[in-house]
Amino acid sequence: MDIKFETDSNDVTEQPTTSVCVKRSTRKGSSIRNKRSRAWKKKYRCLKCNKRFGSKQGLSGHQIMHTGEKRYSCSVCQKYYWTKARLHHHMCIHRGRYKCTECNKCFSDSKNLRVHKRSHSGERPFECTVCNKRFTQSNNLTRHSRIHTSRKPYNCHLCSKAFTQSGHLHRHMSVHSGLRPYGCPHCDKTFILPHHLRRHVTVHASKTPASSEQCSVCGKALRTSECLKVHMRIHTGYKPFTCSICNKSFTQSCDLWQHKLRVHSNRRPHHCPYCGKMFKLTGPLNVHVRVHTGAKPYSCKHCASHFAYRAQLKVHLLKSHNEGTWFTCHICERKFLRAYDLKWHLIRHSGVKLFVCSECPKRFYTGGDLKKHELVHSNVKRFGCGVCGQPYKNKNSVLQHFPKCAARMGWNLT
Repeated sequence: MDIKFETDSNDVTEQPTTSVCVKRSTRKGSSIRNKRSRAWKKKYRCLKCNKRFGSKQGLSGHQIMHTGEKRYSCSVCQKYYWTKARLHHHMCIHRGRYKCTECNKCFSDSKNLRVHKRSHSGERPFECTVCNKRFTQSNNLTRHSRIHTSRKPYNCHLCSKAFTQSGHLHRHMSVHSGLRPYGCPHCDKTFILPHHLRRHVTVHASKTPASSEQCSVCGKALRTSECLKVHMRIHTGYKPFTCSICNKSFTQSCDLWQHKLRVHSNRRPHHCPYCGKMFKLTGPLNVHVRVHTGAKPYSCKHCASHFAYRAQLKVHLLKSHNEGTWFTCHICERKFLRAYDLKWHLIRHSGVKLFVCSECPKRFYTGGDLKKHELVHSNVKRFGCGVCGQPYKNKNSVLQHFPKCAARMGWNLT
């Protein structure tokens, strides 16, 4: 295969820089590669996607991705890879040398196994010194810290934009080039990044029963063998991830992480700049901000309607275009978007109040109702002013306080 590449003539004669790097390596080869990456610019550029490399070998391995050719096949699971190095790295999983004793998942090296074990123990050794958020890996902390410092080390050489991550810069470069080099072999769609293509290809795979994994218990088709493995825990009841605080178990590590953050953590580092409401995660904050900004990111594929929330779009599709399924109560025939909502609705019909306040005899149907009630007994102040930081127990107190604070700052809220 002919590899097309381009070199910058100015880079060929450039001398190594004299800046000092504090990065340490356990292997001599890694140290040498690190020095080279600091000493020389990446002078080999891919003509299809403009990604740059420090060597011809790196560029050659990258170019194979554009052809879609996967020449190296695993003899155990039949997975295909672009390069022999990727295949060799994958084969370490089948050798079972690095195997988790908790969930039997195998890894290609000891580092990945060590990081994975933190999902069982809940260990997050890397802590942000500004907001105290913790991470399982140091590189995640490094990327997060740029939020506080506003440092954007990756600059576009065609415009003045800068980015906190190299991936964001790479994605931005397609704006200038207009290139979408990764084409789907099954349809005419093209993509900017290779992982976007890989995610899209699974759509075609799921439509073909022979190429998908099927559950032997309920017949559900899953996209990959890993998805099937996780799905089977529903039938077996196997929950390998246990909370170290309350011993509650979960089928996936992400569920355990969410549980610890929502149930056992009182830290709410993210607050709304408009009303001061505080949140544990940025996702709920971004959804909440739409109340103030009026943003409507969800659009109907059948008409020109736009909606602020996914639930609104789903209701529109059900009512206007007869797309989707209602969950109907067999007692009062009330309809719900989610089976979860129907479940809690049926509890109200039963009259059973499962959640009891520890401070008084009051009982509640849902955990959410209990949490709202518990604020009466506690001094926990979940809401705060985004200007002066004054905390409050409820949202209405913030809404009454915020206009006064904004007036002192000279803001016009009308």
